[in-house]
Parts: sequence; structure tokens; C-alpha cells
Amino acid sequence: MVKLNIAVIGFGRVGRACALALRNTDYLAMAGVVRRPTSPIKLPDPLGEIPVVTHVRDLKRVDVALICVPADVVLGVARELLQAEIPVVECAVLEGHALEMHYDAIGDAARHHNTRAIVGAGWNPGMLPLFERAFTTLIPDSHTKRTSRPGASLHHTEVVEGIEGVKGALATETRDWQGQLTRYVYVELAKGAKGVRGAKGSEGASLDKVEAALAADPLFVGEQTHVFEVESIATLEEEGRGIMLERIGTERTGAHATLLLEGRFDVPTFAARVMLDAAKRIPSLKPGAHRYSLWG
Repeated sequence: MVKLNIAVIGFGRVGRACALALRNTDYLAMAGVVRRPTSPIKLPDPLGEIPVVTHVRDLKRVDVALICVPADVVLGVARELLQAEIPVVECAVLEGHALEMHYDAIGDAARHHNTRAIVGAGWNPGMLPLFERAFTTLIPDSHTKRTSRPGASLHHTEVVEGIEGVKGALATETRDWQGQLTRYVYVELAKGAKGVRGAKGSEGASLDKVEAALAADPLFVGEQTHVFEVESIATLEEEGRGIMLERIGTERTGAHATLLLEGRFDVPTFAARVMLDAAKRIPSLKPGAHRYSLWG
């Protein structure tokens, strides 16, 4: 199987994440990074051996270009690459009518130059709408609540940290459209404790024990609380982004129809993984623009 040579256009957070991800793939190879003339010509370790140029034409061979530049310049970069008959993958964060116009313009350029593009190949747009669509399919008669979860909103909670066997804990709260408060608690169990619900470790801690303690505490009485185990509270505090999707059915959808997706992750890393997944599909596509999908 011949590897595709990938150029990374731009070296911000997403560009760096793409370059790092390319080091660990068997089906894609790094052609180089395209940066502005004012940027350093050498990348930081462990990427120091990757070629850095100021224009894509200075790279030996490019099969696909990953566009990792600010959203307001993505279209111009895409048009230039497509004019050079270089297929592109982009992940510009735009919404509504602006996003549709953006997709149409890239599609027009791709068809005009008889080459291919994959649009919306990031976390959002890209992967997140697929989760939301799945929630809507499974529980149609309801609405999905999306809550962004920045790390800064987390705070330490002495109530949980005081439970025997809990090494550390962070919590946050959100209110739904009816004003109902829901708490989310993240616990790091002490070494030797078991995170499996109902199982007690040497420290006597379990997720069941944490939930029981919170249910009995006056601060949490009458409030919905979700408890999640994490490997490291310190790492969680350093993470910058996350998401919570919740969909609760009505009587028409059936009793207890509820979906909850809660995640913490580095957005550029997720976007890079989606872009690489899109890039490997380029050879099988017809000329034109194609929206990213998990299936293809």
C-alpha cells in the first residue's frame, strides 16, 4: 500500500496536533509543513526533522493538504490548493449560513479544478454533529442539551475529598432549561481502591460509596448528581475543554429513555485525528466537496 504524502498548512494548535498524529500512522506520510515567511523554519522537538516551507510548491510531493489555519482564511487557502490540483481536508469552525456558503464555495472550486475536498473534518463541525444526530435518531421526541465544559469551571469539593479512599475530587454544576440543577463530580480514588461500582478496594472506596455519601449530604439533597472516575485530578484540572450532551425522552418515547455523553479531551487532538481519517479516504472520492462522515 502506497502511503499518501500529507502537507500540513499552518502550525497552530491543530497543525501541531496533525503533525504529531502523522508520526504514528502507517498509511500516511508527512510531506512537510507550510508556514508564513515570518515563522521559524524549524519546528520544535520532536518534530524538528520535518521540512518547513513557505509555499506548498516547495514540497517534493503532496497528495493531500490539511488546512489548519484560522477560519477566516481557510477558503482562500483552499482555493489556492485546489487550483494547484491538490486535494484538501479542512475543519473551519463556522456556523449556520456562513458554514453553508463556505462549503458551497469549496465545492465549486473543487469541481472547477477537477479535484477533491473533504469539509467539516474536525471536532465541530465534524464529529460532534454525528453524536447529536445519533441522539436524535434514538430518542426522536425530545431535545438535546449541549453544554461546553471548560476546565476552568471545575472546582474542588471538600465534601467528596473527605470521603475515605478518595484522593481528590472536582465538581461542576449546570442548570437545564427548567432551572433544574445537575452536579457532575469527578473523583480520583486512592491507590488500591476499586472504581468498579459496588466493589471495595483496600481503602474502602467505590463509586457507589461516593454516591451514597453525596446523597446523604445536605448540600446535595434533592439534586441530580453524576459521579465519574478519572485517573488523575491534576491532569483533569489542566485540560481545557470538554462537552456534555444530554437527551431525555418524554412519555411518547418510552419510560427512562435517556442518553448522556460526557467527555473531556483536547479539541485540537480530536480534530487532528478526524482530519487524518478524512485524508486517507481522498483517493476513493469523486471530484468535488464531500462532508466528513464516519462511513465512507
